[in-house]
Amino acid sequence: MKTLLIVFHSRTGGTRQMAEAAAAGAREAAGDSIRVRLLHAADAGPDDMLDADGYLFAAPENLAAIAGVMKDFFDRCYYAVLERINGRPCAVLICAGSDGSNAARQIERIATGWRLKQVAPTQIVCTHAQTREQILAAKTIPADDLRRCGELGAMLAAGLDCGIF
Repeated sequence: MKTLLIVFHSRTGGTRQMAEAAAAGAREAAGDSIRVRLLHAADAGPDDMLDADGYLFAAPENLAAIAGVMKDFFDRCYYAVLERINGRPCAVLICAGSDGSNAARQIERIATGWRLKQVAPTQIVCTHAQTREQILAAKTIPADDLRRCGELGAMLAAGLDCGIF
């Protein structure tokens, strides 16, 4: 059985909602034929990466960069899995207050270094949080954005299941 690993970090809940929607979409699309693992970045490591056949990375953008907990995940895993996961499919979700493009570039560059195959454009969900209060507040991601996250998870799972990736 193939495994889709979804690794996320979320401080205010937005990225968690996105990752959970992607996981639900993946489970619905593949049923019992694909194992979907949803792990917080602090709990994920190199063995999880090696045991998976495809990846979805979901991160918030903090101060125009990926959040530190997500960066720590990549730091802990990078060299341990380098040249051992080449060609596996991946996709990226970013939850951002305004732009998200720098965090997307950072994860895309890491994926390129791992020689992963990005199978869909990075999805950036903008919360438009600009004040201190808005940035720190719990987030509610709109249903349309969650649907898109679910579709991305479904596409990854279906591609793994059918052997496209």
